Amino acid sequence: MLTNLKAQPADKILALMAKFREDPRPTKIDLGVGVYKNAEGVTPVMRAVKAAEKRILGEQESKSYVALAGDPAYADAMIGLVLGDAVARDRIAAAATPGGTGAVRQAFELIKMVSPDARVFVSNPTWPNHVSILGYVGLEHVPYRYFDTETRAVDFDGMMADLAQANAGDVVLLHGCCHNPTGANLNLIQWQAVVDLINEKGLFAMIDIAYQGFGDGLDEDAAATRLVASSIKECLIAGSCSKNFGIYRERTGILMAISEEAGNTPVTQQNLNYLNRQNYSFPPDHGARVVTTILNDPELRADWAAELEEVRLGMLQLRKDLAAELQRLSGSDRFGFIAEHRGMFSQIGTTPDLVEKLRVDNGIYMVGDSRMNIAGLNAQTIPILAKAIVDAGI
Repeated sequence: MLTNLKAQPADKILALMAKFREDPRPTKIDLGVGVYKNAEGVTPVMRAVKAAEKRILGEQESKSYVALAGDPAYADAMIGLVLGDAVARDRIAAAATPGGTGAVRQAFELIKMVSPDARVFVSNPTWPNHVSILGYVGLEHVPYRYFDTETRAVDFDGMMADLAQANAGDVVLLHGCCHNPTGANLNLIQWQAVVDLINEKGLFAMIDIAYQGFGDGLDEDAAATRLVASSIKECLIAGSCSKNFGIYRERTGILMAISEEAGNTPVTQQNLNYLNRQNYSFPPDHGARVVTTILNDPELRADWAAELEEVRLGMLQLRKDLAAELQRLSGSDRFGFIAEHRGMFSQIGTTPDLVEKLRVDNGIYMVGDSRMNIAGLNAQTIPILAKAIVDAGI
């Protein structure tokens, strides 16, 4: 049987990481992997996470299973963080998942179970795993225009024109904030127009929010998700704690399903539980318990929010410094969009050939679509990157 297996295509980012590790140049720069790193190139354990883990270690008396949907206290804490009071709690079903990827997978599974013929409209570009998982579960995906490679901004007219082609019951997949891979976000006026279109055409919305707190602030980054959730009848929200709590390896995510009426919530919850049971039974608990401990303790929550704000402001400063250095070297403001984008990523809008040239000539590693991880930079590497970009004629 196993001899019939076919080789799968290599993950482009993992392949890029392997090349980076093998590169002997001391000046090489890793802008590929989508993980937050500080100026020393380390993904630190946050202070509040360490304090919460110490408390859990001292107090926890069992490692037994919690529940198919995870600890209800975790669901309550995450619903509060993402949605605030935008939606009545009794309309929301939720299940803990192995990371944000697990939440996305479970959401697609739920859509497939309820409406197997639904098409899922996905931004072009989007996080590659969106398209990969959709193909694996057997859902048709339709790209909609999102990023204008000339202006490096959202192609909102193109986006709306493409979404207008969706049929009732089709799904619109949206990034809640800090769009991956472009870093270009809709403003709230544009979000309202999207909401109006969803309601007008009878579409279903799914939001992937993986970077809350990395853009403009915790509440500001949740504003679009809250607007959508409070303005349409039903939606799915896939959330991740990997980035804003820095607990990537703990695989801590959540899927929220908002029903039109509170009376539908118990059945929705049963189905989320069922999907968890089919895929991995009980979700991981340690990361979820860390998050719950932090969000439910005023002192830990304040310290976590303060450290997250330091991270956010640090990335904004890197953006400003890179844009300024590019303007100085090029004599042009064409890179000003980098300072306007939000989150870890910006897509500089060049060709795979020029991205490869940056790698070969300068040891600068970014994904072939020109997505670069801003958090991979520091004060020493910004001038190197800026000169390489200008010298390459980008």
